[in-house]
Amino acid sequence: MLTNKNILLGVSGSIASYKSASLIRLLVKAGANVRVVMTKEACNFITPLTLSTLSKNPVLSTYFDPETGTWNNHVELGAWADLMIIAPASANTLAKLANGLCDNLLSAVYLSLKCPVYFAPAMDLDMWKHPATQKNIASLLSFGNILIQPGNGELASGLYGEGRMEEPETIVDILIDGLKKKLSLKGKKALVTAGPTYEAIDPVRFIGNHSSGKMGFAIAEELAALGASVILITGPTTLKTNHSGIKRIDINSAEDMLEAALTYFAESDLSILSAAVADYRPKEVSINKIKKDNSELKIDLVKTPDILATLGKLKSDRQILVGFALETDNEEDNAVKKLKNKNLDFIVLNSLRDKGAGFKNDYNKITIIDRELNKEAFELKPKALVAADICKKALDLLR
Repeated sequence: MLTNKNILLGVSGSIASYKSASLIRLLVKAGANVRVVMTKEACNFITPLTLSTLSKNPVLSTYFDPETGTWNNHVELGAWADLMIIAPASANTLAKLANGLCDNLLSAVYLSLKCPVYFAPAMDLDMWKHPATQKNIASLLSFGNILIQPGNGELASGLYGEGRMEEPETIVDILIDGLKKKLSLKGKKALVTAGPTYEAIDPVRFIGNHSSGKMGFAIAEELAALGASVILITGPTTLKTNHSGIKRIDINSAEDMLEAALTYFAESDLSILSAAVADYRPKEVSINKIKKDNSELKIDLVKTPDILATLGKLKSDRQILVGFALETDNEEDNAVKKLKNKNLDFIVLNSLRDKGAGFKNDYNKITIIDRELNKEAFELKPKALVAADICKKALDLLR
C-alpha cells in the first residue's frame, strides 16, 4: 500500500524525535518516498544528517539555505505529498497548526497541503491533558486531520501516563489501514442530515433548537473520506464542508428536509440522520411580523413530519438507516423504542446528562444500540472521532 507513495514527515521538538529515525526506515523499507521537514527545536534532539541519511533526501528546516542559495518552497512540498505524518507532534506545534500560525517551514507546509494529514502527539501527561491542548486537538480533527492517539507508559518526566508517541511500527500500520479505509465506501452513496430546523412563526421569528450541525458535518466528512458520494442536507448553520465528495443542500424547515431526503433516499446505500428536527411547527404562519402588545400571544402548534419514520417505511433490505436519540431521562428505554418504531439498523444515543456532550460542543459521548439490542458505549471524545466510530459501525453492517 505504501509503494511509491510520497510521504512527508514532519518532526517537531520532542524527546520522542529519536523514534522518527525508525519510522523513516520502516517507510522506506515499505517502498515509500520520504522527505523530512524539521522544526528548529527538533534539530536539538536528533540531527538532520541522521534523518537525511535514512530518508535518502535532504532534510529541510528553514525557508532559505544561505549556503546553497536554495529556496525551500512550501507550496511545492505540499503538492508533492500523498500524505503527511507529523511525528512527534509537540504541544507547541499542535497549537500552531490548530491556530494557523506560520512561523516555520513545517507549519507553512501544513497550511499548503491538500493531502491527508496524520499527527502523533508526544508530550508529558499534564500537557496532554490540559484543556488548551485538547481544544487544539479538537480543532485539528475538525479540519479533517487524523489523530494517532498517544500511548500510556513512562514519560520523560518520570511520570507514568498518557502522552507517549505511538511506536513507529504501529504508525506504519495505521497509515496502511488509512489507505485501505479510503477505498472502503468507494461507489457507495450516503445521505446525511445535520443541524436544526427552523419552523417559521412570522417573517422574523421561528421555533428552533440549539443544534450546531457539528456532529452531522463530521459524519459527512468521514463518509466522504471513506470514498462515499455524500448528500448532506443541513438546516441553518455557519459550518462549511471541506471534502469535494460532499454535495450540500441547505434547508430551513422539517418539510424542506423531508422533501430533500425523499429526493435522494431511494438511491442511498447508507443514511445517517443526525439532524435535530423540530417536533412541532406553528399551525399558521403570519405573513407580517407579529407586533407586541399587552395581550398574551398564543400559537397553535401541529406536528412536523417524522422524517426517520417515513424513511424507515421506505427502506429496503440493502439499505442501512441510522438515527439519533438525544435524551434527558430514561435514555436507553426511549432510544430502543425509537430504534424499533422507526425501523432503524442502529441508533446513536447521547444524553444531555453527560458533561461535555450535546449541542454546540466539540465533543460527544455516545452509546450505539443495534437491532439485536447490543450496546456499545464510548468515552467522551471529539466529534470527528465520534463520527469515525459511527461510520465504522455502519460500514460493518454494509459489509
